[in-house]
Amino acid sequence: MLIYPKFLVTIKLFRNMKKFLYICIFTLLLFANFSLSKASVSDIPEINAICAVAIDGKTGKVLFAKNPHLKIPPASTVKLVTAMVVLDHLSLSDKVKISKKASQTPSVSPKLYENEVYTVKNLLYLMLMKSSNQAAVALAEAVAGSEENFSILMNKKVYSLGLRNSHFVTASGLPAPNQYTTPYELAIIFYEALKYPLIKEIINTPVKIINSETGRTLVIKNTNKLLNDPELKRNIIGGKTGFTRASKHCLVNGVYINDRLVITSVLGSPNRDSLWKDSKNLISFSKLVLMHYTTPVYITTVVNNSVLVNKTFKKSRTKTYKKYKKRKKYKKISVKSKNSSMAKSANTKSNKKS
Repeated sequence: MLIYPKFLVTIKLFRNMKKFLYICIFTLLLFANFSLSKASVSDIPEINAICAVAIDGKTGKVLFAKNPHLKIPPASTVKLVTAMVVLDHLSLSDKVKISKKASQTPSVSPKLYENEVYTVKNLLYLMLMKSSNQAAVALAEAVAGSEENFSILMNKKVYSLGLRNSHFVTASGLPAPNQYTTPYELAIIFYEALKYPLIKEIINTPVKIINSETGRTLVIKNTNKLLNDPELKRNIIGGKTGFTRASKHCLVNGVYINDRLVITSVLGSPNRDSLWKDSKNLISFSKLVLMHYTTPVYITTVVNNSVLVNKTFKKSRTKTYKKYKKRKKYKKISVKSKNSSMAKSANTKSNKKS
């Protein structure tokens, strides 16, 4: 008769222990989830730019996005498109004479003077390394006779890649109405530009000495300071910087992370220091995503993009703007679309409206 009460006590103790274990497991899971969520939040990079993306160059997967489809003036990053079109039409050894218009184009030093002669290759170095607007205009004239005609070829080029949220008016990236791209499409443009060996070589060159055909020697330094960053020096491919008042500071850049191409595209950083920091933060975050320590992040903020795409663009002293204003319509572009392989494999739709 005494065995029965003892059996009941044993069952009761077992149930209490089981309940206690459930509570312990629940508590551990609760703290574990709290720690994981806290870690993932802390991993999200601080990006001060208006918009930015980081993309896996192998799969097209978006690793980080902040307003990735926002239309914004491209500034000098457009010179990547200019370079591709030039290489599609001219030989590197072709000689180009600097026209009066090209010599009068606002640009950084070194200044190019009327009637100077340079090879196409040297002008490409000036344009992509030093971001010379004069070199861009000279090359555009050499290809199409005028910058206006050249812009049609630029738009055909990006259209053939399947890009629908980019439109270009100037070869240099100087301000013009209705000229824009998006961080996402700029990343694809960069991916396509890397298929040109010379472009890849130029954007990875820190310093270069070039000579004009008339004997002038120029020493040029790359505007992309990340090339000399000790943390990135071994893995960086290079990129293209840009700046206008509307675009602010821009950089599209490529690096290898564990032998894997990652493209970062930053548009609208408030200053140069912030631009380098934004780009490095994107690279660091991309590494965490590729190593499966965290997951991709997509951020959307409210931005007045009607101003960014220059639809209300009124003041400009450039000749390009004056010519654009006189023109009633753009020539219609008819070209078979050959989507970029990166755009095809991307998980994010490139034609998403901003």
